[in-house]
Amino acid sequence: MMGKAGIRASISGRKSAYDNAMAESFFSNLKNELVHHCDFATREEARTAIFDYIELFYNRRRIHQSLNYHCPVQFERMYDGA
Repeated sequence: MMGKAGIRASISGRKSAYDNAMAESFFSNLKNELVHHCDFATREEARTAIFDYIELFYNRRRIHQSLNYHCPVQFERMYDGA
């Protein structure tokens, strides 16, 4: 059914421990670098802080070991020719 819809089920084999590794790593970083250090007064304050963390820090300034110590934006530019 997924194949007919053009959906790829998984990046690895069935019941692989690595399926969620990237997401788990990201959420671990988010919690350790932001959430555990803040007391948010409202849900909107938390949403704004998390958005800023992802869009302004994590994707643009934070270096990633898996990207040869570049931030995602730099890494994409290297391969887009921009």
